[in-house]
Parts: sequence; structure tokens; C-alpha cells
Amino acid sequence: MPAPVCDLGAGKGGGDSKPGNTAGKGNQVPDRPGSGDSGNGQRGTGDVIIGGDSNLASCSYVKSDYQPPSDGVVTIAFTKPLDTGGGVQPAVFTRPVAGGVVAARAAAQPVPGQPGAWYLWKCSTAGVADGLFRPPVWIADGQQPGAALLPSPAELAAMARKQLRLPTPTIAANPAADQLVNLPTWMWLSSGWGLVSATAAVPGVSVTAVARPTSVTWAMGDGGTVTCSGAGTAFRSGTDPKSPSPDCGHTYRHSSAGQPGQKYPVAARVHWTVNWSGAGQSGTFPDLTTTGNAAFTVAESQALNNGGG
Repeated sequence: MPAPVCDLGAGKGGGDSKPGNTAGKGNQVPDRPGSGDSGNGQRGTGDVIIGGDSNLASCSYVKSDYQPPSDGVVTIAFTKPLDTGGGVQPAVFTRPVAGGVVAARAAAQPVPGQPGAWYLWKCSTAGVADGLFRPPVWIADGQQPGAALLPSPAELAAMARKQLRLPTPTIAANPAADQLVNLPTWMWLSSGWGLVSATAAVPGVSVTAVARPTSVTWAMGDGGTVTCSGAGTAFRSGTDPKSPSPDCGHTYRHSSAGQPGQKYPVAARVHWTVNWSGAGQSGTFPDLTTTGNAAFTVAESQALNNGGG
């Protein structure tokens, strides 16, 4: 089961940081801190989920050629940490029980003389392989797995949550080029704000997880922070440039000269609530966040007016 504080997915780093690039936009996940910044309020693609951007996990028992070992012990494999030189060595999966530790065994055993086969639990989805581990089960020919063998709605919800493809926020601002000291800066998200859902299903039952953005916390790089209840209002042509944003803005009081790269690092962190429902049940998950990064050059306004004579 995935833990809210430690999830591991299969992906690869985005490699195109050209401003305005939208390739792979549907399956982006947040960049690593400090990556993907193009220095002008736009960002490149983030990390990409391996296997596509599907938000549907379809799970079922699949007939297999599994045969239980004679001693009842199930042997699996794991990869050693990279700093030990890599390689694969065998390991035995065990589970604690009252009075000690026993080897994992099949959830059901075949009835002597009854035709049937062993089935393994499989979840067909991008980025996740068999996210819900279940021991092999014996199912007689012509029968379906009983309700006790199927995952609970809460387990399906956990799988649906892992299928949420939260978009990477894209930062936009006005002035579109350099910001000016004492002139209001408008901030908004040109993408990365909107309801996102994902579904996990087994035959006859489906559960959907829904993520809703609730606020954006901006770190402006000069020590100031701004929390906005929405994505912010985009600046429109004809608007007085001296007027502040109606819902998401900041005014710099000092130039970015002397900062690394002569820019202020800016980050917009979107906060998401996550709820799930299905099979007559519902619940919530811990909140999630996604972060977009940019860098603003802030100039002294008088420095722009020294050539008029």
C-alpha cells in the first residue's frame, strides 16, 4: 500500500526546458527543486511517467503458470542499493503473525481433483506495476474470485490516488519582462490549476480519487510570501500597469542586483485536497502539493530612464 509520505513511481527526467514548450504536458509531474527554470517566468517539461499518462488503473486476477513451492516459502528478488555495486540477490517474503514469523502462503489452496488454475493479481496502468501485492489464489474453472479476495474500496482508492497526474504549475507575471521596484507585479498560473481525477477499477467496482487545487503559496525570492486563493488573474492589455492585481500580486522594494544570477528565485506551490468515493464509500487523503519555479529580474525604475537628457 502506498504511504502518503513516501511514494515511488517510475519516470524519467524531462529534457526540454524551452520556454512555452508543451510536449508531454499531460503526463508531467513536479520537477526536482531548482530544475526546469528558463529564467523568464516560463518552465520546461517536468519529469515524465514511464508508460504513458493514463489515469485509469484496471486491476484483476490473471491466470498464470505459478506453482507453489513444496515447502510453502515464496521466494522473490530485490535489487541491492546502487552504492553496493548493484546486482540482484534472492529474498524471502514473510509476514508477522502472533507468536513469530511464518512464510507467506497462497490465499487459497486447490481442492484435490477440482480443475482450476492459479491466478496472480495484476494492475494494468502506466507508471505502476502490481501496486497492490496479493498472494496467488487458486480459482476453480468457471468461478470468479469471491468478494473476500477482491480489494476493499479503500485499497482501490489508494491505487486511484497513485494514478493522479497533477500538472506542473507554469508561472506567468506582468511586467512580462523585468519587474520594477515599487511597481506592482501581477502573478498567475497559466497552467497547472484545475480539478484532476483518476480511477481504479476491478470487475463490477470502481473508485475515483479527485484532487482539487485550493490555494497557491508564492515565495517571491526577496523574503516575501503571498498566499492566493486561486490561480491569479492574468494581466490584460489596456489595464493600468500601476494598478495592483485584484487577487494575487506583490511589490518588490529592492532590485535583484547582487542576487545569484541577478535574479530572485520564485516558486509557486499549489495545495491540493484529495477525496475519493466509490462502492458506496468515501474518504480523504492527506493534501498534496505541486511546485513551479521561475526567476525574476527586478530593476530600479530610474535605471530605465537615464537616456532622455
